[in-house]
Amino acid sequence: MYLFGILFFGLIAFFWVTYGLKVAYGAMRLPWLKSYVPAADADCPRISLIFAARDEQEKLPGALATLLAIDYPNLEIIAVDDRSTDATSRILDDFAARHASLRVLHLSELTPGWLGKPHALQKAYEASTGDWLVFTDADVKFKPDALRRVAAIVRERALDHLTLLGDVERSGFWDTVLITFFGMGFQLATDPYEVSNPNSRAYVGVGAFQILRRATYEACGTHRRLRMEVVDDMKLGKLVKLAGFRSGVAVAQDAVSVEWHLGLGNLVRGVEKNFFAGAQYSVLLVTAQILGLLLLNVLPFAGLAFGHGWVRLLAAVSVLVALGFHLGVDLVMRFSPFYCLTLPIGAILFAYMLLRSTIITLIQGGIVWRDTFYPLEELRRGSV
Repeated sequence: MYLFGILFFGLIAFFWVTYGLKVAYGAMRLPWLKSYVPAADADCPRISLIFAARDEQEKLPGALATLLAIDYPNLEIIAVDDRSTDATSRILDDFAARHASLRVLHLSELTPGWLGKPHALQKAYEASTGDWLVFTDADVKFKPDALRRVAAIVRERALDHLTLLGDVERSGFWDTVLITFFGMGFQLATDPYEVSNPNSRAYVGVGAFQILRRATYEACGTHRRLRMEVVDDMKLGKLVKLAGFRSGVAVAQDAVSVEWHLGLGNLVRGVEKNFFAGAQYSVLLVTAQILGLLLLNVLPFAGLAFGHGWVRLLAAVSVLVALGFHLGVDLVMRFSPFYCLTLPIGAILFAYMLLRSTIITLIQGGIVWRDTFYPLEELRRGSV
């Protein structure tokens, strides 16, 4: 049994020392948006900034005010009111009446065979005129010079697609525990530095911000390819990479920030439709993910506390690397470094959220999104 423990904890330590350190080293080499000088007017291609809003009356005014304050010479903003039942429609129209750069599309019906968000983004694209398209969300805030810096980075790196890792606002301890663990887990799951490697299968797409050439988007099939994708942002990045275009990831920090789901309860409910979708609606994959979360992020702490000899030593190596990775994420996100100590708690909560998403989707036989029910089999057939 002791030899089995050595082998088992040795494999966990091997993961952290090889793959974990590789991803961490890559994350340290990601470009930072603030390192790029804002592009001059002559180097600013026409951009269409697109987002869909449904019942966003609380977050929309603050986010929209930052979009309309963007310092960019050749910008159109296209907002889609996707069948809202609150004051979203009026808010958008009021802003549009005062700002010529904002155009508003109002949708009253959803075309069969589409999820609401991809449908709205497709309609916005069809109305757009930009050579580049920025896809964002209705609760995302921009710094005035963000797009000029983006124009500089895609020009210098000759990119067809760029996604940004921005700030996530939080309200207290528990959502910070989850957000910091999510940041760490996202890095490990996607390896963002490898996205720019054409020989790697790594891809990333973040809903808060991704920009791509219009021609690239059209070559990938537009959101028609993603019409039944819950995680359409990540899958857009996948389509770009599979099509052979140059993709990249950069760190934006507060140049792009999102007020996600504030509070632990809102976070748990907010990802209810997403987590099982992210696992391709596969129970087998969910099982593997939950086991991986617990074995890699919780078990080493148990081994450190209760093991002895080589088991304790190997567990200590795993804990040290994992805490260091989490600490790096905390520092980039400008949270207290002491949040690294919450790593096993974050992993347990994350595993619970994944299990909850899976069970609810299976019991319902699908998901409810924007007041529309989508059967699970239809979602599986539409998965990219």
